[in-house]
Amino acid sequence: MEKGDIKIEMKVEGLTLDPVTNMPIIILKDIEGKRALPIWVGIFEANAIALEMEKITTPRPMTHDLIKNIFDGVEARVNYICVNDLKENTFYAIISLTVAGMEVTIDSRPSDAIAVALRMGVPILVANKVLEEARSFDVSPEGTIGESDQWKNWLDNIKPSDFGKIDQ
Repeated sequence: MEKGDIKIEMKVEGLTLDPVTNMPIIILKDIEGKRALPIWVGIFEANAIALEMEKITTPRPMTHDLIKNIFDGVEARVNYICVNDLKENTFYAIISLTVAGMEVTIDSRPSDAIAVALRMGVPILVANKVLEEARSFDVSPEGTIGESDQWKNWLDNIKPSDFGKIDQ
């Protein structure tokens, strides 16, 4: 296996807002807590992730809940999701499924894949080559990211409610 083929398991550390663009950012952190990867996403995708992180249920299924229900309904098993590429500052991901004994990979935006992974309780992987190419950050033993406390402050202070209220 080549170094670029290695996949690192990560967890959603939190959501924050870019202070310059006001765009939501998903912060993924590796299991050992040594590296973090910010992925800029849309407000609707951030809301979908925040709802699941906070275990908030809606009266009717939201899009990612529907996807989970479809997978469950056709007895497809989600194996994992993987942020597998970075091209021209755009992240790419796949959702790995097993359907009728066959493995199938579905192209996805990372935000959608992460929202599905959280609902299905499956691993979130990131290809090592993506971490190397992206603006990933090393996390110090004190838990701060990079050389600035700005990231740590964002991670410590952001709440799902910062993304606005969803009408139900």
